[in-house]
Amino acid sequence: MSDEIASTPQDVTVRETPIELTQFIKFAGLAESGGAAKQLVAEGSVLLNGAVETRKRKQLVAGDKVTVAGRTIVVRVR
Repeated sequence: MSDEIASTPQDVTVRETPIELTQFIKFAGLAESGGAAKQLVAEGSVLLNGAVETRKRKQLVAGDKVTVAGRTIVVRVR
C-alpha cells in the first residue's frame, strides 16, 4: 500500500450507531480479531478523531475517524 492510499481516509459503513470502538476496529479490518483490537486500544495505538483513545467500549457515531498504524477509517451509517 502506498503512503498516499494509507493516509487517505476510507469510509466503512455500518448498519447503525453507536458501535463500540473495538467492534469497529475489527469490522473495518484494522485488527484480525476482537482480542487484537482490544490490545491495540489498551496500548494507546488507536486515535479517535486525532486523539489517543484507550476506552475499549467507547461508542462511535457517524463521522468519527479511527486511525490505526497510519490508516484512517471513517464511520458511516447505511
